[in-house]
Order: sequence, then structure tokens, then C-alpha cells
Amino acid sequence: MQDFTVLDLLDIDLKEHNHLRLKCIAGRSGLSRTLGSAMLSRPGLPLSGYFTDFNSKSIQLFGRGEQGYLRLMEESGKLENMEKILSTTIPCCVFTDSGRPSDNVCEMAEEHAIALLTTELDSSDFSRRAYSILDEVFAKTETIHGVLVEVFGIGVLITGDAGVGKSETALELIGRGHRLISDDTVKLKNISDAYIIGSGENSMFAHHMEIRGIGIINITNMYGVGAIREKKQVQLCVHLERWDEGRSYDRIGDSLQDEILGVKIPRVDIPVRPGRNIPILIETAVRNERLKKQGFYSARDFDRNVMSWLEGEAARGIYQSGQEDDDK
Repeated sequence: MQDFTVLDLLDIDLKEHNHLRLKCIAGRSGLSRTLGSAMLSRPGLPLSGYFTDFNSKSIQLFGRGEQGYLRLMEESGKLENMEKILSTTIPCCVFTDSGRPSDNVCEMAEEHAIALLTTELDSSDFSRRAYSILDEVFAKTETIHGVLVEVFGIGVLITGDAGVGKSETALELIGRGHRLISDDTVKLKNISDAYIIGSGENSMFAHHMEIRGIGIINITNMYGVGAIREKKQVQLCVHLERWDEGRSYDRIGDSLQDEILGVKIPRVDIPVRPGRNIPILIETAVRNERLKKQGFYSARDFDRNVMSWLEGEAARGIYQSGQEDDDK
């Protein structure tokens, strides 16, 4: 993960339509400080003088309670604990509910180069939004060679050897109304060890494709903004491989899985050879995966029906054999 600074936190506001609604009111020289943790800390105990287990790497969140206690401290002329907080390596302080610290606190922040930020959001709302951002910022990351597309609302990661037809398959899917997230390289992030988010390694090139014999094409210009997405959860892995006559391929639908950054994701292997319509096969795999999520397993139901038929035939055979013995 690259260093994520307080200024980057403010830039996210601009990119996401002022998502956190943050404004810097003091300590602008501290905007270059790096966030060292995805956690938010409530500095109630440090304000009272208890600094054991104080997390100096996280954002310090001042809600209504902390702000009220800070005002009482200032009225009694006891701001040494606040100054001690500002003299540590914390990245910044955030005052929720449109709170604004006093001039004395702002002067301390300027002296110690700590950015003081304010937001109109309340503490719980700000925390929820901030955690959703920080979880992604500090997520474990891996970049792989492949194509990520959205098919019927499901994120499909297409992998395979070079030249097997990943980009051509994705292009056909886009032509059929599906959406491209990234071609050639896909950045994967583990979010809270629960799911994987995929995006382009470089946002400038993610929605371009290299098609052998044609060159580089711009998907946005050719198909419109409705044909692309910035990021998507990976819910199915499709591995394309050249057809091997000597290999016995799955014909029943056994459940395969890939493990990406510790998260298991369903996988299907599709052998490629002339005459096979790979985009339609991927659409079929996606429809089948959606049915599985709803509790319908085609392979399992087929197996159950076959077993019922075999058991019925066996019972019928035993019955008929018994009848023949009686006739004798």
C-alpha cells in the first residue's frame, strides 16, 4: 500500500462528491502526515490524562462528548493533555457535528503541525463512512494478469495464458451489453477478509483494451460510459485454457474454488477450441452461479433425480422378480 496522507483523505471528498464533508480549519502544514492505521480513536481517556495504549497512528475523533470535555478543560486552564495529544505522531484530529476548537487549540495544532478537520456529520455517521474508505485503503492488495467484467451484475475475473482469448471474450461480452472494469491487469483488494474488490491498476488505462490485429481501443468512446465500471466485487473466477484432447473435463458441474488473498471464490474452468462460444458459456456459468446463490444447484438436483430413478428401477425390478416367482 502506498502512503495515504491526510490530504488524500480530503481528496477523496472531492472524488466522491464530498463524501466525508471535511474541511481543514487549522494545521495545514500537517496535511502531508501519513495515516498509519485504519482505526478511528476517541481520545476521551487521553484528555483525562490516561495515555496507556494510546493509538498515535490513527485519526483522533472528537465527538460531542470529547468537545464538551475539551471546553471544560480550557475553562479551568488545563490544556496540557490536549497539547500532549497534539505533540504525538497522530495524523490529524476530526471534530464532528460542525464542531470548531478554540483559538488556543488551533494555535497548538499550528505549532505541532497537526491538521484539525471539521465535518457536519455526527460521530456515528462519520465513523461508518470513514471505515468504509479506510478498510479499502489499508486492504491487502494483489495485482494479477487478467480481465474483470460485470456479467448480469456479477463480477467475473477471467484468467488464462497469454493469447488464449481473454480480451476478445471480454470484448464480445461488452458487445452483448455487459461492462468492463479492467483489461490486462486487475488490482484486487481484500476487504475485511470478507470479499474481494477488483479495479484497474491504473485508472487512465483500465478501460482500454489491446486486441491483437486491431491494436488499442477505448471502450468508453466506442460503447459509452454505460459499458464500464470503476470497481466491482469478484464473485466468480473463469479460467480459460486451451483444449487438451488427453484431459477429461468436468461434465457434471463439480464445485471448484480459487483462493484470492485468503478469500475463497467459486471457479469454473472453460476449455477453448474453435467452434466454442466462450462468451455464451460465461453467461451460462454466471446464471448458474446466481441460481446457486438462491439455493438451486443444477448438478445436485440432477444427481438426486438420477438416484431416484435408479432406486425406482431397482424397486421395480425386485417387485417384478417377486411376481414372476409367485406365478411359478
